[in-house]
Amino acid sequence: MMLDDFLMRAALAGLGVAIAAAPLGSFVVWRRMAYFGDATAHAAILGVAVALAFSMSVFVGALVMSLIMATTVSTLSGRGFAMDTLLGVLAHSALAFGLVAVSFLSGVRIDLMAYLFGDILAVSQGDLAVIWGGAALVLGLLAWRWQALLTATLSPDLAYSAGIDPRREQLVLTLALAVVVAVAIKVVGVLLIAAMLIVPAAAARPLASTPERMALIATLIAAASALGGLRASFAMDTPTGPTIVCAAAMIFAATTLGSSLWRRHRSPSVL
Repeated sequence: MMLDDFLMRAALAGLGVAIAAAPLGSFVVWRRMAYFGDATAHAAILGVAVALAFSMSVFVGALVMSLIMATTVSTLSGRGFAMDTLLGVLAHSALAFGLVAVSFLSGVRIDLMAYLFGDILAVSQGDLAVIWGGAALVLGLLAWRWQALLTATLSPDLAYSAGIDPRREQLVLTLALAVVVAVAIKVVGVLLIAAMLIVPAAAARPLASTPERMALIATLIAAASALGGLRASFAMDTPTGPTIVCAAAMIFAATTLGSSLWRRHRSPSVL
């Protein structure tokens, strides 16, 4: 295993993002938080601009802005704002302000397309350390709070009766989501991070009978999408980030169609 090989580094980066995003994506799907992930991801571009302006780490800038966005959405939700409207305003505003801020950076060379759609082939060994460190943090958070998160997701009232604070569990998810956005920005870009959160989990849903099994299957699907998309991109000379998402989308179509056909086959014919 040669980490000097850019394809090996790209494969390891894709796997790192997959094992971080897929289990978290299961909660995003269960809680119907797709737009929440989108808004958090879009805020990362503003974080990139701030980081470059102050000569900070891009990872730190993206993480801080993602946390601010996620916390803002959590705070404003339930205070008279329609959630879909709030998320739409914040997501697109953050992306627009980020793109405008980047245009003001003089003397800084930035490949905007790499941050929008990812540049997995340019991942360095330092990036790998950040990605896998972030993945370990996310998995640790989810393992630590798994049962509490499931209970709060199932029913806030049930969570309160069990001594669990749903707002605290929401904060755990918020932190995990911000970390995933920060580590995934180099691999799939801010415009595709939400897809990597949602599509593998949605593809796993028809195949799973328990939450734990769904999270595991989603992780396997995300890993297969990352490796398969990387190989297809290299073979067909296509953009790697979008190709990875396309691979996940194809698996989603296959599992959805397969489960539909299976249910039709198992159900008795009605004359």
